[in-house]
Amino acid sequence: MHIKALATLIILFFSYTSVFSADDTKVKKIVLDAGHGGDKPGAIGHFSKEKDIALSVTLLVGDLIKKNLSDRQVIYTRTTDVDVHWVERHEIANRAKADLFVSIHVNSTPGTRTKVRSGYRTIKKNGKSVKVPRYVYKYDKATDANGTETYVLGLSRNSQKEESIGEYSDNLAGGEKEGLMDEKDPMTAIIIAQYSQAFLTSSVDLGTRIQGNFAKQGRLDRGVKQISVEVLAGCVMPGVLVEIGFINNVEEEKYMNSPQGQTEIAHAIYNGILEYIKAVEKR
Repeated sequence: MHIKALATLIILFFSYTSVFSADDTKVKKIVLDAGHGGDKPGAIGHFSKEKDIALSVTLLVGDLIKKNLSDRQVIYTRTTDVDVHWVERHEIANRAKADLFVSIHVNSTPGTRTKVRSGYRTIKKNGKSVKVPRYVYKYDKATDANGTETYVLGLSRNSQKEESIGEYSDNLAGGEKEGLMDEKDPMTAIIIAQYSQAFLTSSVDLGTRIQGNFAKQGRLDRGVKQISVEVLAGCVMPGVLVEIGFINNVEEEKYMNSPQGQTEIAHAIYNGILEYIKAVEKR
């Protein structure tokens, strides 16, 4: 490569990265997403459904933000028992030019299936009647699994994340620099990759803080993990999906349905968000 061309590329690179690092880091808009809803109940416990617990906790988190961070805007993907498509959930966030996306869900395990003898049946074998055991499968949804875990986007959906960044590139400059991403510009792919990596790093940071606050309450911290889901792949901002407990664990189901449990869960998520905001806005 000619020296002049290389110099031009370097100048472009640093001009774009300076735009990125100088971008307004203030977290002004926070999208709260209550998982499932309507005819999609999500995980089902012994007496409750994921969609109802998720909505109750989500609204409590929103109330805490509104009360203590009145200069921030809370945007919900749903506030009632309705189903919102996965794509529409992240599009709500993208259209609002949100700075943070937090999806709240309830965990579950597949349960166990045990083969149990329920009696005998008679069959014909070599012309004779023979009794053979009859078996049925007994399903038990109960689990000893417990605790919380927070997910960030898995790498297998990274290409979709980058497509979304390109589509909503104006969001990245706060709407003030329309056309920041020129698809004909050779630097565009580099810039988009930088944003994608930055969003992942920030998502891990947020998830770690949320998990840390659950741990302070005595909950089992199952860590920050990666998952390839539409709702995180399509949002053009840092985003996490929080699993607040196991609905098929009898004790955790009771806890997540209790006023005390929901209040504590909401505070853990809120405090994680608050810590993240303070850290980001110091940079």
